[in-house]
Amino acid sequence: MAGAAALRRRFDSDVIEEAREKLIVALDYWDIKDAIKLVKDLGDEVSFYKVGLGLQLAGGDSFAKELIQQGKRVFLDYKYLDIEETIKSAVKRAAELKIDFLTVHGVAGILKAAVEGRGSSSLKILCVTVLTSMDAEDIKEMGFQCNVEELVLARAKKALDAGVDGVIASAREAAEIRKQTNNKLMIVSPGIRPQNSAPDDQKRVATPSEAIHAGADYLVIGRPITQAADPKQAAKDIISEMAAALAD
Repeated sequence: MAGAAALRRRFDSDVIEEAREKLIVALDYWDIKDAIKLVKDLGDEVSFYKVGLGLQLAGGDSFAKELIQQGKRVFLDYKYLDIEETIKSAVKRAAELKIDFLTVHGVAGILKAAVEGRGSSSLKILCVTVLTSMDAEDIKEMGFQCNVEELVLARAKKALDAGVDGVIASAREAAEIRKQTNNKLMIVSPGIRPQNSAPDDQKRVATPSEAIHAGADYLVIGRPITQAADPKQAAKDIISEMAAALAD
């Protein structure tokens, strides 16, 4: 019995660690001091961070380097959209900095340029499909005559053809992306909200458990952690929910 209990504790620990590695905390701040404080407060509970446009002109690039030096993983969410030569050079620079994930827009030429810029490095290129803050009315306004899922799947297939590593997509489309791309793309899902949390400006949301069950590889979570009274406890609770879903 004692051996079985020890095995169970080890299993639980392994699943918790797996869940922890799948959590990406979004540092969506405008002041670098706030981001530094949160990382310090979260300590070893979180190992992967997203640095976005809010911090880009507030020292975000230098901060990303500091995170890497601390042993943290970094997702640079700048959503590159430019001419192909510029994309290639920018992605090459990110690869030299040892960034883990980088987002680019889902245009065929941009995707291919990003892959070329990445070269043989370990940098993972992620294609933005449809922002989780957008719904059917938003894409209609952009001129698309299809529903959200159809557009997401079309861009996911384009990403696969271009040779990128994965996509940014709502957990609501994760299962179908896996099916349509033969499980060949990594899926990173923002718009994650714990049960009873406010959706804020997100329109296509899912709980951590729903996202894991749908097949998301990584969950990007910002305000439910960054704006919590106790961010570290909020992160622990989310990791526990993710672990329970993984154990299922």
